[in-house]
Amino acid sequence: MTVEGLTKRFGRQTIWEDVTLTLPAGEISVLLGPSGTGKSVFLKTLVGLLRPDRGSIWIEDQDLPKLKDRDLYAVRRLFGVLFQDGALFGSMNIFDNVAFPLREHTRKSESEVRAIVGEKLEMVGLTGAEDKLPGEISGGMRKRAGLARALVLDPEIILFDEPDSGLDPVRTAYLNQLIIDLNQSTGATFLIVTHDINTARTVPDNIGLLYRQHLAMFGPREMLLSSNEPAVRQFLNAQRVGPIGMSEEKDEADLAAERESGEELGPLPPIPMQLQPSNREPRKAERPPGQWCRENDVEAPAGSFAGAKP
Repeated sequence: MTVEGLTKRFGRQTIWEDVTLTLPAGEISVLLGPSGTGKSVFLKTLVGLLRPDRGSIWIEDQDLPKLKDRDLYAVRRLFGVLFQDGALFGSMNIFDNVAFPLREHTRKSESEVRAIVGEKLEMVGLTGAEDKLPGEISGGMRKRAGLARALVLDPEIILFDEPDSGLDPVRTAYLNQLIIDLNQSTGATFLIVTHDINTARTVPDNIGLLYRQHLAMFGPREMLLSSNEPAVRQFLNAQRVGPIGMSEEKDEADLAAERESGEELGPLPPIPMQLQPSNREPRKAERPPGQWCRENDVEAPAGSFAGAKP
């Protein structure tokens, strides 16, 4: 998937503009950014739920914003989406929630539907929960049920809208491992919107940052995690000091006050090793630790890649 010059406005308010990036096929990418920068709007635009004001979204030589509704409907089958709350139907049990896209978009028999749903529920560890209603299971289980539904049509691209929202650190760790394993087994292209710094530092192959209505950067994980851009350093260190304010970027008076106070941005934290698949096989987009930094003559933060084999 390639995005070129994408711009979205609501009335006179520009959400973001001139966003250009390519999601490498089969890899995991993460999109970071302060709250209110339009990350969820970006996902909805990618899948065609919102129309951009300008720009292109290329998938298999088709520009989504220019497609007619019928053609767009067909292209959407290439996507799977995990929404923040799972977006499950409360009156349907887990089996019927996961089966819904198959019944809606295909002509498969009920025996085929049952086999496919069973396979996807097994992939996310929900075998045995088929008859439960969403209100009868935990938040983490609802996320996994939503993920099973996102997988049920075997999409080529899967979008995750803050999958860790509402989860405790332990459940987030389990979900992160599941995402790695699913990417390894399906070969699909993943794009994850998250605020969780640990997820952003250990899960993806690529990271982007939306800031000040623009895509500040997008590229290999080590590029952002070794960047000295003030907004990146502030975000990765979860500091008040820096250009990001409570709602928007700080004005010059606030930044001047910080300089006068002597407060400074902290150093970048060490770049950790990537999370590995449970089967212990190399990730499909495996790169030697520190390779990007070496190739681009960038010094990685002190203590990076602890535990890497020499």
